[in-house]
Amino acid sequence: MRLVKRITAAAMALTMTAALAGCGSSSGSTSTTAADTTAAAVTEKAADGSSAEAGSTSVSIDRAKEFVTVATGPTSGIYYPIGGAFATALGNAGYKTSAQATGASVENINMILNGEAELAIAMQDSVVQAYEGFGAFEKAEPDLRAMMRLWPNYVQLVTVASTGIKSVEDLKGKRVGIGAPNSGVELNARMIYEAYGMTYEDSDVDYLSYGEAIDQMKNGQCDAAFVTSGLPNATVSELAFSYDMVIVPIDGEGRDNLIEKYPFFSASTIPANTYNNKEDVESVFVYNIMLVNKDVSDDMVYDMLDCIFSDDGIATIKASHNTADKNIDVSFGVDDVKIPLHDGAAKWWQDHGYETPEN
Repeated sequence: MRLVKRITAAAMALTMTAALAGCGSSSGSTSTTAADTTAAAVTEKAADGSSAEAGSTSVSIDRAKEFVTVATGPTSGIYYPIGGAFATALGNAGYKTSAQATGASVENINMILNGEAELAIAMQDSVVQAYEGFGAFEKAEPDLRAMMRLWPNYVQLVTVASTGIKSVEDLKGKRVGIGAPNSGVELNARMIYEAYGMTYEDSDVDYLSYGEAIDQMKNGQCDAAFVTSGLPNATVSELAFSYDMVIVPIDGEGRDNLIEKYPFFSASTIPANTYNNKEDVESVFVYNIMLVNKDVSDDMVYDMLDCIFSDDGIATIKASHNTADKNIDVSFGVDDVKIPLHDGAAKWWQDHGYETPEN
């Protein structure tokens, strides 16, 4: 791996824009925000003084013969439109593609492991649990590979004012929607309960998707719901518009415990006016990553990244959702991806001047 000298992420982004323009439709406990974290993304230059030229290596793929299934998430969530945009971008470049609605992170990880998808979006905490074999995963899955980092998912614990819930500890004795069983949302909820010295036995928990939980909240059948998503989430926005919604802070010693044990979480805030909140609300976020099946050829993974970060490709992806527009960009790099990159992806990122510490 090449040792590299720091340059600004902004300069690299400009270099990448120029170099990748050819692959488009015409070619076959301090609180931070995610923006604060990604703004520090850097690239480096080879120790011998030679530069890592963007696009210096090309591969030849007959895209029309390759089929790419992208595992996304529920149609009500953010994974679905953004994952669909990845499929569209690759389709516009000549690949045969399909975007599949799923139950999100855990199902997507299993689809990758079972060879049912070439690409899949998953939360980093779920991926690390699967890779190392803890939490929801009984055995380690060392064959999991990443392609790139995506956007941050914020843990949003929402309720309505009439419940009186103002802290995580106030969930005791309450009816709480914790996410579908073994979903990324539910894994987050489980770890947060643990960090605050609680278990599911302290609440009357329902294994409901956050959409279902919020629907029940409107009917008075649920007191609070965990939502792990990019900002803003449409379902939460709807609740905030029609009801006196409260975002419960994830803060204090419990948050410190969470980040210490599970360092893929980062302290952050849900900014004021994201919903009906007039002030910032303390919380945490965890990144999403794009998984890629290890059996996809190195050249094909390299080529897909060329297409994703072409002018046409990245424009398609950024147009799919405000979260994608703000948080998917080549300049953010991959140094915070916690599992190894696919060899084809590692070569692509290294060829374009980025560090790949897990490789």
